[in-house]
Amino acid sequence: MNMSLILDSEKCTACGACVDSCPFGVLSLEGENLVIGEGCTLCGACVEVCEAGALALPETEAPSPRPGVPPGGVWVFAEQRHGVLAQVTRELLGEATRLAKEIDAPVAAVLLGDRVEHLVPELQAAGAQRVYLAEHPLLAEFLEEPYAAALTELARRFEPEIILAGATYAGRAFIPQVAASLKTGLTADCTAFAIDPEKRLLLQTRPAFGGNIMATIITPRTYPQMATARPGTFKPLAAGDSRDGQVIRVEFNPGETSPRSRFLGTVAEIKERVPLAGAEVIVAGGRGLKEAKNFNLLEELADLLGGAVGATRAAVDAGWISYPQQIGQTGKTVSPKLYIACGISGAAQHLVGMQSSDFIVAINKDPAAPIFQVADVGLVGDVLEIVPALIQEIKKSRS
Repeated sequence: MNMSLILDSEKCTACGACVDSCPFGVLSLEGENLVIGEGCTLCGACVEVCEAGALALPETEAPSPRPGVPPGGVWVFAEQRHGVLAQVTRELLGEATRLAKEIDAPVAAVLLGDRVEHLVPELQAAGAQRVYLAEHPLLAEFLEEPYAAALTELARRFEPEIILAGATYAGRAFIPQVAASLKTGLTADCTAFAIDPEKRLLLQTRPAFGGNIMATIITPRTYPQMATARPGTFKPLAAGDSRDGQVIRVEFNPGETSPRSRFLGTVAEIKERVPLAGAEVIVAGGRGLKEAKNFNLLEELADLLGGAVGATRAAVDAGWISYPQQIGQTGKTVSPKLYIACGISGAAQHLVGMQSSDFIVAINKDPAAPIFQVADVGLVGDVLEIVPALIQEIKKSRS
């Protein structure tokens, strides 16, 4: 049944407050008459501002009650490639441990692959109290269909309360399929998590509307509560040597239907510099560098520090540096020990990708630049004068 906004034309004063408040522009005034166009989402913004009480939302059936809390606890998809655990898995196990303490739930890792049992001790050391291990030749290389089928079957059988995964190529490819199969919600590219202890809800925060706002999303009526998180956003647990924990081996039965895609091979990317994802030092440049050739200064500084070179979207869009170096909402999320922002103003979209760095040095000639709000050390001045001076001082100290 289609539902629409209810208008009492006798009460309407044609004040226009509802027209101004509508975020979708579906309301308009034609003379003294209010017109409700197509596309109304029943968000209620117009109802809240209508002092005359002329607008109302239609009555809806009460939502079905939320089922009881499932026993499986907080799960992390343990992403691995060729038998090597992805760093985002350790990061999410650290965050899962923090969240699980607030709801007194166990932390589990789900490990899919073939001959990957050797990764179990790493997962336990990273915080997993349980490891669900499913091994099969079809899971040796990542394919969306078998991975989605395996995780869906495990979730139905062991009933997790929360499932977290990295917003990586693999996570973005198959986790939505799992959520759809389980008929539950999914929030992608989260940058923060919290727990509402009273309602036992996972608060899933992510940038929205181009990074201009931070939206907190909940899954109030279904389980599991599912989210993906950007790599580099969270901190793993401190290194430990614990190997205690339960290993639950699960047989994966792919059935008779073969996947519609097949794995052909892996092509290694040729990299001349330290990759952004694993760099402990990142020197990043923005529009303040003025032109492409000035990135040579950043490359020289990064080489001296054993680090990588990054950039803002503005620098990438200008063609000064390639997209793989982009940091921010539409690029990579990084968390190095040292982040040097050169000529970067600090737009919200960029801060999302680097604000969890351990130590941030900002260089900008504008003392009011937003980047200084997150910087540990700020240098106000021309980046094209300060960076060469830094390079010379480093060379001098080493000689």
